[in-house]
Amino acid sequence: MRLNFRAIAAIYRFEMARTWRTPSQSIVSPVLSTALYFVVFGGAIGSRMQSIDGVPYGAFIVPGLIMMSLLTQSIANASFAIYFPKFTGTIYELLSAPVAWWEAVIGYVGAAASKSMLLGLIILLTATFFVPLRIEHPAMMLLFLVLTATTFSLFGFIIGIWADGFEKLQVIPLLIVTPLAFLGGSFYSIAMLPPFWQKVTLFNPVVYLISGFRWSFYGIADVSLGVSLGMTLFFLVLCIGIVGWIFRTGYRLKN
Repeated sequence: MRLNFRAIAAIYRFEMARTWRTPSQSIVSPVLSTALYFVVFGGAIGSRMQSIDGVPYGAFIVPGLIMMSLLTQSIANASFAIYFPKFTGTIYELLSAPVAWWEAVIGYVGAAASKSMLLGLIILLTATFFVPLRIEHPAMMLLFLVLTATTFSLFGFIIGIWADGFEKLQVIPLLIVTPLAFLGGSFYSIAMLPPFWQKVTLFNPVVYLISGFRWSFYGIADVSLGVSLGMTLFFLVLCIGIVGWIFRTGYRLKN
């Protein structure tokens, strides 16, 4: 299999260019929103709360906030990127071009993941102005950043193909992904919950992403690193399989 790198690069550059055309919406707004969480939770609540596993509360929530932003932005970037060509009718140009489906996916998903990872790193830099941070395992932190951004960009790509209206682009992120992120240990350790709810929380897939990402910062986790990494890879493979099925069957590629 020989990849058409020119096609991939063209799609990637086109999608990345949209970020620089609207920096206030693509970068500034999410960073400011996350900064408000630092002020409210890290400052107001953190000053009245003890440390968790030896980590100050303001620093403890940083990995969760970065992950929450990474999930939502990856989905938003990828879903809009593929839905808008369907909405305008330019999807036919892509379907008729000599570009394999996996090359189109690499271009769109690669751009969406790049934008969300850039945003995550900016938020990480912003957090240093609010709380003292340490990253004990930077390589693992980058690995989780890449895997999560890629997985949820693929998931957003799937949503963009499934949606037949702008309202549907928001349904799953707002009603499912955001609540799961809030309930996945972004602002607390699941060890603080009663035993029954600890077991229930383990059915939340976001728990494994946040737990592994937090381990890369402070060496503490709600579930083992191996399980977190394994579940993250499982989600990635599952999304790749669904995207492959969509393009093989032609499911909703045209409105």
